[in-house]
Amino acid sequence: MLFVDGLGGTWSDLGFSVGAGSDTSVYFGAILEFGVIATNIATAVFLYPILRRQSEIGALGYVIARVVECAFIMAGLLSLLTVVTLRQDLGAADPGSVFGAGSSLVATYEWAFLFGPGLIAGIGNGLILGYLMYRSGLVPRRMAVLGLIGGPLLAVGFVGVLFGAFDAGSGWQAAATAFEFVWELSLGVYLVVKGFRRSSITEEINAPTYAERALASA
Repeated sequence: MLFVDGLGGTWSDLGFSVGAGSDTSVYFGAILEFGVIATNIATAVFLYPILRRQSEIGALGYVIARVVECAFIMAGLLSLLTVVTLRQDLGAADPGSVFGAGSSLVATYEWAFLFGPGLIAGIGNGLILGYLMYRSGLVPRRMAVLGLIGGPLLAVGFVGVLFGAFDAGSGWQAAATAFEFVWELSLGVYLVVKGFRRSSITEEINAPTYAERALASA
């Protein structure tokens, strides 16, 4: 969710909702965010049949967490697209009322971001996925520890913003997000470059089926 500034005004002052700005930029950002949703769900679907060999409940919990995270992202995305609609239909409407409606929609976006990628991602991609990867040995355990640390820290950052200890996007929240960021980045790079490590799970997956063994012995 990186396209919320620089559109002929910022979302913080809502200059975009009642003034000049590029609708195309918002639409382009919306496509990118929808791509994030699709990628999140695809990742969960791909990993589920592998992770369930370690823990059925854990793998299902990971899928549910990703779906809930995507639901929050979609709610925020629709809120911003609605701001664009308000701006296009401004016409003879009172700018003050449009400003107020836009403010409410932007607040919805910010809360959706805080609860989705700011909290649920820490539970699903951090704690649950980190635990499953650590126990299964599919990736180096020292790498998986990053998720086990990053998930709770991301939740701490969420609580800090929620209760006003520091602002969203502040250095404190960035620090709380650092481990989770490194975990997700390193996991993606490792799997692309090396794939899963050999473990009981990969041996089970690659083991020949009964039919293959029978055919080989025939």
